[in-house]
Amino acid sequence: MKSFYDVQQLLKAYGAIIYMGERLLDIEMMELEVSELYKAKIIEVDTYRDALLVLRAEREKEKKKTRK
Repeated sequence: MKSFYDVQQLLKAYGAIIYMGERLLDIEMMELEVSELYKAKIIEVDTYRDALLVLRAEREKEKKKTRK
């Protein structure tokens, strides 16, 4: 899992399509959904870790954009 799109596709595979209209909110909600999938033992620890790393990197990119 290397991109934001990959995380979206992971969530979509489990029936979660997230769009709140604001990118930072989308990222936060996706983090929560990925955490819930992991807690429910639906996804493996490697998938969980990779998804969180992608989402956190995406959040930092988005924060840098909004600061400018």
